[in-house]
Amino acid sequence: MRTFVNLLPIFTGMLLLTSLVLTLFPERLYAGFFGSSNTLDALIGASVGSMAAGHPLASYLLGGELLDNGVSLVAVTALIVSWVTVGLVQLPVEALLLGARFAFCRNVISFFSAIAVALLSVWSLRYIG
Repeated sequence: MRTFVNLLPIFTGMLLLTSLVLTLFPERLYAGFFGSSNTLDALIGASVGSMAAGHPLASYLLGGELLDNGVSLVAVTALIVSWVTVGLVQLPVEALLLGARFAFCRNVISFFSAIAVALLSVWSLRYIG
């Protein structure tokens, strides 16, 4: 019980930061960021997804809306993968529970993996499928 009480301020801060991030980045704002090149779209998508927080199901719904608004598949794929695997908002709690070095390394690896997965997925759909 003592551990929970000690973590409560951090969880509260994480929830407040999550609400702030979701408020600052509405769906229609995302569409204006994309469209340059596949690599840049993947980088931007992974960056936005890293800052976003919420249930993974919400990322799929957001991805569908972004695709309907003309955002490239590589950007949406990077956004969804990084949304689910990278957690900048949750990083303080993860660092406290699992160690700062582990949390940082996991997030960096997940970020670059999201970009690679997005580029390879779109490439495989284009050339193989």
